[in-house]
Amino acid sequence: MGSPEVIEDQNVVEAQVKESEIVVSKKSKVASYISIACSGAALISDGYQNNLMTMMNVLFALAYKTEYNSTMKTRVSNALLVGEVLGQVSIGLVCDYLGRKFALVSTTLLIVIGGILAAAAHGSTPTGMFWMITVCRGIIGFGAGGEYPASSTSASEAANEATPKRRGPTFIMVTNLPLSLGGPVAISIFLIVLSAAGQNHLSTVWRVCFAIGCIFPLSVFWFRLRMMTSKLYHEGAIKKNVPYGLTIKYYWKSLVGTCGAWFLYDFVTFPNGVFSGAIISSIVPDSATNLKKTAEWNLLLGMISIPGVFIGAFLCDRIGRKNTMMLGFSGYLVFGLIIGIAYEKMSTILPLFIVFYGLFNCCGNLGPGDMLGLLSSECYATAVRGTCYGLSAAIGKTGAAIGTQCFTPIQSHLGKKWTFIIAALCGVVGVAVTFFFVPNVTGEDLGVEDKKFHDYLTANGWQGTYGEDSSSFEEDEKSSVKTEL
Repeated sequence: MGSPEVIEDQNVVEAQVKESEIVVSKKSKVASYISIACSGAALISDGYQNNLMTMMNVLFALAYKTEYNSTMKTRVSNALLVGEVLGQVSIGLVCDYLGRKFALVSTTLLIVIGGILAAAAHGSTPTGMFWMITVCRGIIGFGAGGEYPASSTSASEAANEATPKRRGPTFIMVTNLPLSLGGPVAISIFLIVLSAAGQNHLSTVWRVCFAIGCIFPLSVFWFRLRMMTSKLYHEGAIKKNVPYGLTIKYYWKSLVGTCGAWFLYDFVTFPNGVFSGAIISSIVPDSATNLKKTAEWNLLLGMISIPGVFIGAFLCDRIGRKNTMMLGFSGYLVFGLIIGIAYEKMSTILPLFIVFYGLFNCCGNLGPGDMLGLLSSECYATAVRGTCYGLSAAIGKTGAAIGTQCFTPIQSHLGKKWTFIIAALCGVVGVAVTFFFVPNVTGEDLGVEDKKFHDYLTANGWQGTYGEDSSSFEEDEKSSVKTEL
């Protein structure tokens, strides 16, 4: 036995160690909250950039009547989509191989560089200028698309550590909420810039709007540089000899569910967002000369859809992720049919049309808008979460590109009401895909899925190493603590 003095010294040391561990634990938890916020916050860039074209299509058609024809309009609109598809697949792989932080920093830089170039776009002719805008929008799209797997996987893993029992609502509030707010923010900024510059300076309006899009990713750039690697990624990452064959064999049903549902959701929601300005301008009196009136109705339309995000966040833990998504797709069926069947009469009563159009979009936010990102971040193991999430989102954006290409021909050959009737049919297929293929995730700890996946790989003879170098994790943790101090 030691002397009383030695025992007393040992007790003091143990108390100091415990106190130090509590302090570090609190700092780590705060760092997790910062990671959650900074991971998802920049998704507003995707919402902003997507919805910016809602009014840009109207503006360009007014300012460049000859050059901005239907072909050029589709090309400029789809440039972002093509970039997003490539970015989602590429950055999905990157965030699994090189880490969430590396992916987040890369996407931020791409959005900023693309935005600056788009704002400064010039050409010897207007057609040349639009080609430059198309390329710049592709760069923005690559970064904005990469935000999906990079931001969502990081936010989900951080929420799993900080708020494990409320991971679903927390995830939605930092991902789909900023994404959905991007539309109203884009329209609000457009209205402010248009009021300041005037309708006689449309070139100034669109350049300033493109430039402002750089502010959102820059606002969280420093925090992303200081983010801490999640424990899930530190322990469960596979950086060599990734078993893609076994991954597809194990997750094929989930991939069919998330990819198929995302394709249907984006096929409906993206063209309705991009071309909502054109739809509304076609029924707004004097819309050809009054951009402000069209923008104001678009702003109201965007705001009506926002409550759906909160309703979905409220329901996801109460009735389940899967049921919430089917409820949202069912809303497409109900409101799509109402608007489509009564389009001729409803379009003559503009406020009524906007309300039902907004409720249609609200159902999209409530169901697949909230649930697809959440489910895609929860039903795959950490080792392949970014890859599977990116693939699901990329298939979704493919649906958006196809929907954008089909939207104008459908309107031209069948009539505007058929865009809503077809959306209703997509809602029916969405319910079926969700019911048969989407897993019924309950919100359990993400580590449980990691263990199941690891056990499956081991049982099928895969040999490899999990986790990343411990020194890099410790360095990240120190960096995060310094940020808090």
